[in-house]
Parts: sequence; structure tokens; C-alpha cells
Amino acid sequence: MRRICLLVALLPAFLAADWPQFRGPNRDGVSKEKGLLQSWPADGPPLVWTAKGLGGGYSTVSVVGDRIYTLGDKGNKSHLVALDREKGEVLWTAPIGATGGSLGCTPTVDGDRIYALGQQGDLVCVDKDGKEIWKHNLLSEFGGEKGGWNYCESPLVDGDNLIVTPGGREATMLALDKKTGSTVWKCPIKTRKSEAGYSSIVISKVGNVKHYVQLFNGGLVGVSTDGKVLWTHEKLGDNTANVPTPIVLGDQIFSSIGYGRGASLMKLKASGKSVSAQEVYFKRELTNKHGGVVLVGDYVYGDTDDSGQPFCAEVKTGKVLWKRSKGGAGSGSVAIMYADNRLYMHYQNGVAVLAEASPKAYKEVGEINLPKKNGQLWAHPVVSDGQYYIRNGDLLHRYDVRAKK
Repeated sequence: MRRICLLVALLPAFLAADWPQFRGPNRDGVSKEKGLLQSWPADGPPLVWTAKGLGGGYSTVSVVGDRIYTLGDKGNKSHLVALDREKGEVLWTAPIGATGGSLGCTPTVDGDRIYALGQQGDLVCVDKDGKEIWKHNLLSEFGGEKGGWNYCESPLVDGDNLIVTPGGREATMLALDKKTGSTVWKCPIKTRKSEAGYSSIVISKVGNVKHYVQLFNGGLVGVSTDGKVLWTHEKLGDNTANVPTPIVLGDQIFSSIGYGRGASLMKLKASGKSVSAQEVYFKRELTNKHGGVVLVGDYVYGDTDDSGQPFCAEVKTGKVLWKRSKGGAGSGSVAIMYADNRLYMHYQNGVAVLAEASPKAYKEVGEINLPKKNGQLWAHPVVSDGQYYIRNGDLLHRYDVRAKK
């Protein structure tokens, strides 16, 4: 009986829907939570708290257990920031490295360790109290090559390894032992361009072959779990900035890039330990700069570049079914995620919108007007355990979006 009571007491900690890394548990911007508000009151959902002191930048949050983690610029240093999940109070900050670019990765949480990449290539691992365990610099130690906005990748933890993208000809992609920081493998990728992009690595499994898919300035690439290049798609390379995270659809990969370029759907085929990739289509209408694209059923939703014109398209064909044209207060680039039949959308001008996830039409069913801050609202939205988190420069807002019973 005592054991049963203890398990019941611990149950909420196990049931809490954590968001441990950029774009969530599967890096796809999709939450599996249910029981959320399907529309918001005229004045928006209840505001639980507003946290202050995060610093500048566009990092979004990771939410695990009783903690929230993000990155922020303070002075000439980029800091990893830990907050209390219930109260929104800053618990500690840990310096990462020099600033520059003002973007900022989203920390990756694995157990009691947090991994973060600073804008100048400072890759750190700290414990839950912010104490540094190990640190590397992707530029000086691995011959990394960054783009004009410096580094903005969110590191991937897979098994015992941490996977990241220094760029450059020596170690375009890199695997480190997540506990010690020692090098496991270096993967040079021979494409015309070798700079790191601003995207984050995802895992794909085709047949019996698991591998890593990344979008960098050389294009789209597939790399084996032991650091060998399996396939490349250079049509998406040599761009001003490659940002959106690729989407895995079984044996297919959808990847969109911005600046008017478009999106590719790739068909993957495994043969032994090898994987080949063939383009299914390339559609310029599906260009997306940095707000990301989400897959819901057979449809993808995202912003048309950074125009404030979200689109819905059939993922199998690339056919655009609708685009937002007029109406609504939101304008500028849209960052997007999905939860419980709804799209959570951050417009650049400080308007957060709840919209139906429907291929029929764009329809808003809620709106929040945030206090104006310096810079744009570019941080991606997060819904975790019925709570909606909006990073707004130095501030973090937490809203309760649970449906009332």
C-alpha cells in the first residue's frame, strides 16, 4: 500500500508533457497534448506569469520537470538561463561565450545535463545547477565555418552522443561523447558550400538504416550514425541563410528554405547500409525563411518566406490549398507549432494567434497582443503540459491554455 501511495504521489512528474529541445520531443513542432482550448476569450487565455531577465535574442524554451531553459544575451556574453517552471523566477544563469548575431540556440536537455551552443561556436554541457561539465569551440577546435549570423543550431542528443554542425571542410558534422565531450567522429561533407546553416539535425530511419538529416549551406545531407555521408541534395544549398528544420515523413524528407527558393520532397531508399535520395518535387511556392513548417496529417503549414502569409499545402504533391491574404492583426514572419487541432502562431509584430489546422481555409480563433519589445517576435511557440510559452525578448510569458472542465 505504501508503494502504491508513493507512485500516486509521483504521478504528476511522470505525466507532465515535457518539451526537452527545439521543436519538441521529435523536433517536428508537433505536440500530442489534448484537452486544450479550441478558441480563446477576447482578452486571450489566462496569463499565469511573466518572467523577466532573460536577456536579448530569439531562443525559445525547453521545458523539463520543474525547470525551463533558454539562452539570452546580456552585455557581451551569451548566457544559458534556468527558470522555475511554476513561478517563472530565474534560478541561475551560466555564461556560454561571446555574443554576435543575436539569434541563440534552444538548449537541449538530456537527464540532468543541459547542452547549448553559443553564437560564436561555444558548445557547452552543464549540470542542472549550471556548473560547466565540458566545453568546446567549434571554430578553433574543429575548423568550423559559420554564416553571417553566426551559430544558431540546437544540438541533438542521440544515445551516448551529441551531434552538432560546425560547418567547414574538416568536420562539417561532428559527434561527441555527451558525457565527456570527447570526439567520436568527424564528418567532412564535400559540397560546394560548407558553412553551417541555422537548422537543427533530425533523425531518419529508412529500412534498417538510421541516419541524421541536416540542412546547411551546402544543401540537404544524410549522414550515417558512424559519420559517413550517405546522400546530398545540393539544390537547397548556397543560400543567404538555411534555417527551417527538415521534416521526416517515414521514407521521405520535406525541407523548405527561404529567400524565394522553395521546398523539396525527397524519397529515400535503403540498400544494405547505404541510403539514396531522389527528388519527388521542388516547389517555389513553399519557400519558408525561419518560422518553420509543421506537418499535420497529409498537410504542411508554414509562412511564405517571412511575409505573414501562412500557407497550407498537400505534402505529397506540394499543391498549395490556401494562403492567408487579408485580415487579422498579425504581420511579418510567422513561427508555428501544432497542438490539439490548432496552430499556434507567433507573428513578427508581437501578435500571437490560435488558428484552425484545416486544409479548407485560414481561420483565426484567438489572439494575444504582446507588449512591444525591442526586436521581432521570432522565437518559436511552445506548448507544454497545458501551458503556452511565448518568448518576447527579455520576457517570457506563460499562458494557461487548458480547456476548463
